[in-house]
Amino acid sequence: MDTVALDDVDRGLLHALQIDGRAPLRTIAGVIGVSENTIARRYQRLRSAGVLRVVGVVNGARLGYTAWTIRLQCTPDAATGVAKALADRPDTSWVYLLSGGTEIACSTQARSTSERDALLLSKLPRTKRVTAVSAHSLLRAFRLPDQWPGLHWLNANQSAELRPEPPTPDTSPVTVDASDQALLDALSRDGRLGYAELAAVTNSSDSTVRRRMEHLRRAGVLGYLIDVPVGALGFHAEARLFMTVRPRAVVAVAETLAGCAEVSFVAVTTGPSNLIAAVACRDNADLYRFLTEKVSMLDAVLSMETAPVIRTVKRAGALLPV
Repeated sequence: MDTVALDDVDRGLLHALQIDGRAPLRTIAGVIGVSENTIARRYQRLRSAGVLRVVGVVNGARLGYTAWTIRLQCTPDAATGVAKALADRPDTSWVYLLSGGTEIACSTQARSTSERDALLLSKLPRTKRVTAVSAHSLLRAFRLPDQWPGLHWLNANQSAELRPEPPTPDTSPVTVDASDQALLDALSRDGRLGYAELAAVTNSSDSTVRRRMEHLRRAGVLGYLIDVPVGALGFHAEARLFMTVRPRAVVAVAETLAGCAEVSFVAVTTGPSNLIAAVACRDNADLYRFLTEKVSMLDAVLSMETAPVIRTVKRAGALLPV
């Protein structure tokens, strides 16, 4: 990632794409109050510098998938290679090297029981340099990365102009066919691919692609995340918190953490650590204040492990250089 100084227009563009990753650049320019050419140049500049990517993401819960958080302990010489191998998988995201560089954390969505078992019971334990594995089901998220306030820049009126229609409330099963899957795979690599490019990938017409994308989005299957290194925004201390909370208070604690500006993700999980959170702070002093002034005030937290992020191998999108 190149070093890029972000001004108000850049920050407005990033926030706009956090709100709607497919928002037309012309619309964003109008909301911010600059020309479309200016926004187009800024978008290309940030993409070229490795600061900005928009990726399509699948809400696996709408398709019957199960989400898992995985932690692995590795021998010191193997962690980078194992992390890269995990990041290469299409079903993983948020792959990090933690603490001393011998621990890996990642998220995955399993489409079936057999797929889950193949990863958790066969492939990982049989990797000789993986010395320990723990995997826990994500039961409910209380904040997702697309809600992280660290990207917020536009005012309420500007944000409202960009916000897309929410998914239609519906609990009925959703199915995707091979063409839909090809569409979702393409968008996972670049969430702003044009309709003509997506039509070529799926052997469909532009109008069919447009209709299917709208259907998947309204059904709550397809969403978009802005893939931004938090260091570019001035946040240089990331950590994962693994917390054990009194069962009767776990929802209250999750809701409290979800209201903290430092938290980009928080979810209730199975396992002895029944709540996990991802935090991004300006520096270690800011992280210390967050832990001692906010988390420490939560009496229902019985224990907590703080694991600093040493290296990001994969965020929501493609593999990063390692």
